[in-house]
Amino acid sequence: MQTASPLTPSIGPWYKHRWPWLLMLGPAIVVVAGVNLGFVAYRGQDAMVVDDYYKKGKAINQDLRRDRVASAMRLGFDARYDPATEKLAGTLSSGGQALGAPFSIHLAHATQPQKDRKLDVIPDAAGRFSVALPLLERARWQVVVEGGKRDWRLAAAWHWPREHALAIKADAADVAH
Repeated sequence: MQTASPLTPSIGPWYKHRWPWLLMLGPAIVVVAGVNLGFVAYRGQDAMVVDDYYKKGKAINQDLRRDRVASAMRLGFDARYDPATEKLAGTLSSGGQALGAPFSIHLAHATQPQKDRKLDVIPDAAGRFSVALPLLERARWQVVVEGGKRDWRLAAAWHWPREHALAIKADAADVAH
């Protein structure tokens, strides 16, 4: 007659024990996290990467040339945004004198290119302008003001609404370069 000893545990199937499940829990969590991370990486592609970086690099040299033209013209841009009227108003001057030539203002959102805006501006004889600008969201905007023929440009960062006014002056030190 065979009797079970009180010291020998009864052995059942593996899935009825907790240790195999605890050991499999770690790798299972890693697999789920990896699938989730892969999904996020695929869906949230980086919009800051430029496809043709060489062409973009060549364009930087043209931008630097346009900055030097703005410095030689001693350009100054002053603007103020009024959220109540949704208007951007200000002046454009060259060496302290009003500049009445058409120009454009590019507002580039720091992280979301679909929110970028381009405003075509025709100032009056005194260099004053007022242009409709739908409500801006709280963000850091890259502002580029350039001539109608793209022969000069002024650029700066603007932290709206922390800065209600925007003033960009061409750097006179760039003329010597």
